Amino acid sequence: MYYFFRGLSLIHTKGLKRFVLVPLSINLVLFSFAFYFLLQQVNALVAAVQQYLPSWLHWLEYLLIPLGVMTLVIGLAYSFTMVANFIAAPFNGLLSEKVEAHLSGKTPADTGISSFFKDMPRMLGREWQKLLYALPRAIILFVLFLFLPLVGPILWFLFTSWLLAIQYTDYPYDNHKIDFRSMRQQLRNQPGTSFAFGVTVNIACMIPLFNLFVMPIAVCGATAMWVDKLAAQNDPALKAPGTKAYNKLDKYC
Repeated sequence: MYYFFRGLSLIHTKGLKRFVLVPLSINLVLFSFAFYFLLQQVNALVAAVQQYLPSWLHWLEYLLIPLGVMTLVIGLAYSFTMVANFIAAPFNGLLSEKVEAHLSGKTPADTGISSFFKDMPRMLGREWQKLLYALPRAIILFVLFLFLPLVGPILWFLFTSWLLAIQYTDYPYDNHKIDFRSMRQQLRNQPGTSFAFGVTVNIACMIPLFNLFVMPIAVCGATAMWVDKLAAQNDPALKAPGTKAYNKLDKYC
């Protein structure tokens, strides 16, 4: 949970704000359009339901509209987050790269616009890998969610928390060209840290309005977790005493 709130502080860091702005803007624009469109559908649905109700039950409109809006917000928290992450993936990868450089003090070898556009197909391909990993499992667990009143929702919450941990922690891994399977295995080796981070992001996604800012916060927090806990598993030099990364790791542990 610490790393989510660490990400919340990092998005205000001088030099990182402009890299936060692009994914945040994408999230705000897409979410606003989707919410407006779906809100029209909710209003049309309420109007259709009222046609079948007697006049003395029309007061239900004041109950159905807030209920529909609440359902819409919670539904968008899950479904729209996946779409926004896919579209903003290259910019999230760039944000993660800049956060890592800020925390570790090491500038990446390949920087610039040409490098960004060269890596864009790989980043979008990585998002497809996440989708292919998540989709069959999501279908099975969604069925359990519908038919197991108590166990199903708990399993669904834990599963989406795990997916969110994968989603955001994958950006620094992908920047270092570490394959998707190895990334998942390393997160499984630290289940407490991974799940606590994913659960925190999951809860934040359910908070109306605040969920619009979750994406850049989670990217920054996951990158901080990479620098402090995960990078040394892939590059032992990062753990050498005297380096800036080691000093930060020692400080926060």
